[in-house]
Amino acid sequence: MSTSRKDDHVNAAFKQYQTNPTDFESIRFIHHSIPKYNLSDINIETSILNHQLTTPFYINAMTGGSEWTAQVNKQLAMVAKEAQLMMATGSISAAIKDPKVAHSFQIAREVNPDGFLLANLGANHPLENAKKAVDLIDADAFQIHLNSPQEIVMPEGDREFREFEDHIGEIVHGLGVPVMIKEVGFGMSSETVQRLIDIGVSTVDVSGFGGTNFATIENSRREKEDFAFLGDWGQSTAVSLIDNYHLKDVVDLVASGGIKHPLQMTKAFALGAKAVGMSGEFLQRVLTKGVDDTVEQVHAWEEQLKLIMLMLNAPTIPDLLHTDLIFTDFPKEWAEQRHIDLSMFNTRSHHAH
Repeated sequence: MSTSRKDDHVNAAFKQYQTNPTDFESIRFIHHSIPKYNLSDINIETSILNHQLTTPFYINAMTGGSEWTAQVNKQLAMVAKEAQLMMATGSISAAIKDPKVAHSFQIAREVNPDGFLLANLGANHPLENAKKAVDLIDADAFQIHLNSPQEIVMPEGDREFREFEDHIGEIVHGLGVPVMIKEVGFGMSSETVQRLIDIGVSTVDVSGFGGTNFATIENSRREKEDFAFLGDWGQSTAVSLIDNYHLKDVVDLVASGGIKHPLQMTKAFALGAKAVGMSGEFLQRVLTKGVDDTVEQVHAWEEQLKLIMLMLNAPTIPDLLHTDLIFTDFPKEWAEQRHIDLSMFNTRSHHAH
């Protein structure tokens, strides 16, 4: 992957920001008027990848592979360090092909030597490359991304997917650090997640439609832009969570894709997610407002999240599973056609905790 393509991706993601609906707007909490807790009772810690996170959201995979993206990763790592956030780098495939760009990923570890850091590669890579990626940044965990629509639209993209499942299985069982499988913005069906569970996967980021759209980005790099019709391919993050809610006790679900503020985070937790990944929001802030402002924003989000949980009588992230939700529009239609009983989401306050 050329360094200019890496720069193109970040530029395009930056420009595309905040244009896509997320389906979270079609899901509402029922407000109950008598709060039961004090702010001091609210705890936003969560646990994924055998690691306790003090904050349930993190900086998701974005970039690396060029001089400019090295600077972006440096700033993101400074935010992660100051705000004590988990962080994933972008796909390290560029550094495996060309060691000269390795530093654009390693800078995340240099800036944040004690942070919880995830390395990232596509499912087209075998176990030996996963080991190289983990070693390169001394990663604590590993993300394998699935991005077939992006590859299909990319002129130079992958056309051979037969080995993906084998690679995932080998990496999950042979890498030696916890592994998360993530989509890149096209959402995950319950059929996909069940298949991953069968392979041995224990953490899945459903990463749905609503944030950065890589099919649209790759199409803009084509001479004729002749794949415009794939611009709304896939499932939203909200719909992906509804689809996989029944698997939440079997696999740790993570939500990313278009999540921009604590109310959307809270809805994701109520739909079964244990953590939330954010890319576009961090990219926007770091590039336009700088590191200090972004760290301040993280602390504001933490406070706002606690206040929403206080209103919802949910002292912990798992308690958000007992809130009451009402569904309209596409999420409701999706659930009906997928035979998902939505009544389990809006009678929950009447169940014993």
